[in-house]
Amino acid sequence: MKISSTSERLLQIMQSRNLKQVDILRLAEPYCKKNNVKLNRNDLSQYVNGKVEPGQTKLYILGQALNVSEAWLMGFDVPMNKSK
Repeated sequence: MKISSTSERLLQIMQSRNLKQVDILRLAEPYCKKNNVKLNRNDLSQYVNGKVEPGQTKLYILGQALNVSEAWLMGFDVPMNKSK
């Protein structure tokens, strides 16, 4: 069941880990290169502000970069940590 939004979850992580959007982009950079995906400031800003939901690929990149479950990042009522 969805209990939150991607925007709320990103804000939650940013607050709890004391991260700025630029920090998330820096964390995501190696995963973007590895998967040949572009994630720019504008993309992340729109996700954080709730204007756009990330697609599956960018959700995967964010999940990897932040070490959280993609389902949790989407706002579902699941554990935050990735299952092994």
